[in-house]
Amino acid sequence: MTITRQRNQVSENSPDARAAALTSYPQVALRLGLNPHEFMRRFGLDPATLMNREQRIPFASLCHLLEATAAESSTPSVGIQMAEARTAFDFGVIGVLLAHKRTLREVLNAMMHYRHLLNDALGLYVETTGSQVIVREENLCDIGVWPRQTMELAVGVLVRTCGAVLGPDWRPASIHFTHAAPADLRVHSRIFGCPLVFESEFNGFVCLASDLDRLNPMADPELVRYAEGLAESASAGGRQTISAEVRNAIYLLLPVEQATTEHVARHLHLSVRSLQRHLEDAETTFSNLLDEVRQELAVRYMSNERYPIGRVASLLGYTQQASFTQWFSRRFGMAPRTWRATRPSHPNTRAK
Repeated sequence: MTITRQRNQVSENSPDARAAALTSYPQVALRLGLNPHEFMRRFGLDPATLMNREQRIPFASLCHLLEATAAESSTPSVGIQMAEARTAFDFGVIGVLLAHKRTLREVLNAMMHYRHLLNDALGLYVETTGSQVIVREENLCDIGVWPRQTMELAVGVLVRTCGAVLGPDWRPASIHFTHAAPADLRVHSRIFGCPLVFESEFNGFVCLASDLDRLNPMADPELVRYAEGLAESASAGGRQTISAEVRNAIYLLLPVEQATTEHVARHLHLSVRSLQRHLEDAETTFSNLLDEVRQELAVRYMSNERYPIGRVASLLGYTQQASFTQWFSRRFGMAPRTWRATRPSHPNTRAK
């Protein structure tokens, strides 16, 4: 097989992930008849990083690698096969912390708190709706291609982590992906073992609210305190700027109509005044960051033809489509329908 060398240009400020995301990649690639090291080099990834799981790798390179692997092998389940091959709690010191938290709610809260130590490009959000909970994985950046395999890997690892806390018999009520379903769902059905919803409005899963407070039989407060001390030390030089943290929070909260100063401050465990003061020090404002994120998400949602314009307006926090149309026209110089008619399809709109 002839491999064309492609090195993606990734800026120094692009989000990254732990090299542990590729732990099971060689195993899956070999199973599919591919040379994993050759494929990694093709996308600027040094195979030696597999020996150091805490090393950071560009998120964009990870995404392009997995998409190319799926295309080259004609296997639409690369991401979830990698998730299945991963060891539970394979998150370094964070894994020790997660494995011994008291409940699944505490596990998910810790994953959100230490997200910057796991993956800068993905955000986690938990939303309770009556007796059910939506646990959502949100892609916080645009890399030019919809990271289908990476999202399936992330959701697969998340479900495995929850299952490790709640026991081998636990299953979510349903698994959700925003992309289209593959032609063959046998692997997905076997690995997840519950109803699958494709072309959904979110990536993640739905479970019972009561699941969040079930006790973890492996809970150990002493180990948790020890791991939290190590994690906080690692966090000292690794946290994002306040502007980046606020942008990420807006990404997560805007689609659920909670991207207000009050909700973002609560999400970041700050008072509103502290948040405003930090943003003043960073020479920006909440409204500026909200507008930047709204513009980026407008392009993403409008490029997906499955979303009616009214739904895009709602996802961007507008209760009236007319208000969204006015904002969009000011920002992009044309009405939403005109913009959509002149744009090529986004990668996420194509059936795969």
